[in-house]
Amino acid sequence: MTAVDVHAAAPASPVRRLWPWVATEWKRLTLAVLLGSLAIACGVGLLAVSAWLISSAALQPPILELEVAIVAVRAFGIGRGALRYAERLVSHDAAFRALSRLRLAVYDRLAVVAPAGVPAYRRGDLLERLVRDVDATQDLPLRVLVPYLSGAIVAVASVLLAFLILPVAGLVLLVSLLLAATVVPWITSSSAAEAERASAPARGELNGDVLTLLDGVADLTTAGAAQAWLDRLAEDDRHIGRLAERRSRAAGLASGLGILLSGGAVVVMLLVAIPAVRSGELVGVNLAVLALLPLATYEAVVAMPTAALALGRVRGSAQRVVEVLDAVDPVPDPASPVAPPTGVVGVRLAGVRAGWPGGDAVLDGLDLDVAPGSRVGVVGSSGVGKSTLLAVLAGFLPYEGSVRLGDVELREMTGRDVRSVVGWCPQLPHVFDTSVVENVRLARPDATDDEVRAALDAVGLGPWLDAAPQGIDTPVGDHGALVSAGQRQRLGVARVLLAGHPVVLLDEPTEHLDEATADVVAAELLRALEGRTVLWVAHRPHGLAALDAIVRLTQPAPGLLP
Repeated sequence: MTAVDVHAAAPASPVRRLWPWVATEWKRLTLAVLLGSLAIACGVGLLAVSAWLISSAALQPPILELEVAIVAVRAFGIGRGALRYAERLVSHDAAFRALSRLRLAVYDRLAVVAPAGVPAYRRGDLLERLVRDVDATQDLPLRVLVPYLSGAIVAVASVLLAFLILPVAGLVLLVSLLLAATVVPWITSSSAAEAERASAPARGELNGDVLTLLDGVADLTTAGAAQAWLDRLAEDDRHIGRLAERRSRAAGLASGLGILLSGGAVVVMLLVAIPAVRSGELVGVNLAVLALLPLATYEAVVAMPTAALALGRVRGSAQRVVEVLDAVDPVPDPASPVAPPTGVVGVRLAGVRAGWPGGDAVLDGLDLDVAPGSRVGVVGSSGVGKSTLLAVLAGFLPYEGSVRLGDVELREMTGRDVRSVVGWCPQLPHVFDTSVVENVRLARPDATDDEVRAALDAVGLGPWLDAAPQGIDTPVGDHGALVSAGQRQRLGVARVLLAGHPVVLLDEPTEHLDEATADVVAAELLRALEGRTVLWVAHRPHGLAALDAIVRLTQPAPGLLP
């Protein structure tokens, strides 16, 4: 797979910004343009040769004089369908290849900037950017480049054919095709430009409102605000409908203007061709060819107004995709990264100041020294920076001061290397709609079922899995709907155990467990993490007594409990 530099300097046009992903498929796209040109040319040839054949047959010549034309009609008829199928196959293959590269680039970029880099996006709007807006960029090769280039090639060839038959006829065809290829698309795109630009953001707003309503439907209903949100969704839908209506009007205008131009070209062609027949300048059988040539060639330019509309859609979606691709990396990788430490790793913070983007510093002057292999608890009231500390250590947030993993400064490593050393189990780990074993195996894809089961046993899920009919293949459901909050928490901890990180960050690992289970799980976790450096953030006391030290974070300065 060809690599594409997503950090290149962004040109003024969002479409040009996405061009590198399309350009990687230039060979397939060139073949698609060639096949599309031949398919359209077969359509022009079919109508032109058919007109000549009918006119010539009316003069009742020997059948042998018509044999070549008869064969040509059959060849053009078969070739048109076969070549069009081949063009669709090649062009879609190229578009989907480019699309897959672009989608991976967007995902890779989000993996770099998240979680600190995307707080400004609503979930529904971000989903719209990742799915529909990225998908819309495939229109650039499929509905803009290939149709426009194929049509232009055939249009030039048709004008040359008409010029060879009758020079003035070539001029008539040239003018009509130029109008259809330039003026009509310009009128069409101008009339729908605003609607095309507004469509993608409007869909993102609708998706954001839908997810907000679904996520908070219970609270909104209790507060009596559900109807207001339903009314808001209805207004979003009406707005999108109005934009679609404007686009449909533009498409209808383009179709009407195209038919008017092609019909007008036929009339003008007859006005110049009939006198030429009378004067002997034009052979009579070629009159039908010239009369039908504008209709045949119209296929070459009929897609151009549609291409102009598609380009407007691509611009709107491309702008939103580019915003994600160009999102500022809160923790950029160093130009000359240092290799991560190996073995048992300690953690040392000196004068650390950090906070989430857009907010005040939560940590200010934090000093902390965690010896290799020791287990330290971090406690404190809400808002003092416990989760911020974990985010800094995981390489998700920028910081001032010094954070060292072993002998290496954290900012001198790449984010990938930092997270190969540091494993973080958040307070509410995400589980995917698949089996237990596959959810845990995310931490180490090459792990065997026995290794996964050992990690699950270590967090106390063994009895539950023994009682489940499907064992480790038990499904967890959408967003963990088929497991309890405590089981979901322990699945996240099992991932950390399986990954084998030298430094482990645990954010409230017993938060969703009952008292008795919390004590058992805490003891099992500490036993499973023996020999690793552990930072255990907690509000509850379970497991803290067995730790080597406890750090209490306060505002403005942290202190160390004896």
